[in-house]
Amino acid sequence: MAASPSTARAINDRLALRLLQQEGPLTAGQLKTLTGLSRPTVADLVERLQDAGLVRVVGETGDRRRGPNARLYGIVADLAHLAALDVRTHSVSVVVADLLGRTLAEADLPIGSDTATEAAVERAAALLERTAAEAGAVRLHSVGIGAPGLVAPGTGELRDTTGLPVWHRRLVAALHERLSATVLVENETNLAALAEQRLGAARGQDTFVLLWLGHGVGAAVVLDGKLRRGASGGAGEISFLPVPGTSRLPSALGCEGGFHGLVGSAGIAELAEEYGISAVAAAQEPPAAALVRAAVEAVGTARGTAAKSAAEEQGAATPRHKAADAFLGVLADRLAIGAAAVSAVLDPGRIVLAGEVGHAGGPALAARVETRLAAMSPLHTEVRAGTLGGTAVLRGALLTARDAAQDDLFAPEPN
Repeated sequence: MAASPSTARAINDRLALRLLQQEGPLTAGQLKTLTGLSRPTVADLVERLQDAGLVRVVGETGDRRRGPNARLYGIVADLAHLAALDVRTHSVSVVVADLLGRTLAEADLPIGSDTATEAAVERAAALLERTAAEAGAVRLHSVGIGAPGLVAPGTGELRDTTGLPVWHRRLVAALHERLSATVLVENETNLAALAEQRLGAARGQDTFVLLWLGHGVGAAVVLDGKLRRGASGGAGEISFLPVPGTSRLPSALGCEGGFHGLVGSAGIAELAEEYGISAVAAAQEPPAAALVRAAVEAVGTARGTAAKSAAEEQGAATPRHKAADAFLGVLADRLAIGAAAVSAVLDPGRIVLAGEVGHAGGPALAARVETRLAAMSPLHTEVRAGTLGGTAVLRGALLTARDAAQDDLFAPEPN
């Protein structure tokens, strides 16, 4: 059945807005080419979008001709302001952006484990309010929040999880009360997967698994283009996966005996100490990230020196380099255990090693894991290093807020 004129107009308008969001400012002629619509139809939709306050003229092309085809139309970026929060166990990061996702202001705040719950909530909420004011955002339209723990499907409620600070849940409730904005909460690893799919190592992939390697360990599962959360929101809680190499099994109250014990930051730090690897982590950075980065750099330096001359090869392999190489080898073995379990159950085709540790290991660590995984599984699985590092959660939260705002503002007017 053919669409009604009003439905057709709504479809055309949203198509044009998506193109302007993806491509940036366009002329009416370019919109005609990209949409396949007639010149009169494009002229009508541009006029409608301008009248609705969604689009405005932002410049002109170099064409000497004057008229609609020479004007560049762009989305009104300050039509709405967005915010994103990355809520960690001991810190919170905030970014405020415009409707196109361009950063206007950002800030970070450490929150010590000895901080009282209400004080932590107030500090985090005040940080968001100060950052919004700095960005000139009188009112926030949408706020995306990434936090560790389970988010209940359907309700979007951050569930009370053993081992995580109480102030996380209280902060979400406080923002719902204090803001008129739409507040969206998602598990941090799922947001990292969204960011890597849109902007990073999983771009163009509709099926993949992201392993988050930071202070802790998590996974996000994307199958056939959809994020899979599971019945209770716990899909991807790979830190609880029982694996060989740990002294005990995980429990419902703790994941220390699971995969987390092997590749969580503390476990990697213990492994690095065995091989004499040392490094100083940056503020708020997992110690494991600095250790893995130092090892990768040491091995890379040795190989680079060896490549200069075959005669120098033995001299390049110093004890430090050998220790770094061995450390990365054992770490790759550990990561391959979890990757093999994921591959056997889901056959994702690609696994992304994300988070600060995955980013620090880079292609060198990813290649080692892929080689070991190929020896353990008959299923071909690429292993790639995440490209966004620790910023992935915040960027995923901002993408979520932007999508929500655009879905609302770009929605067709009711008949």
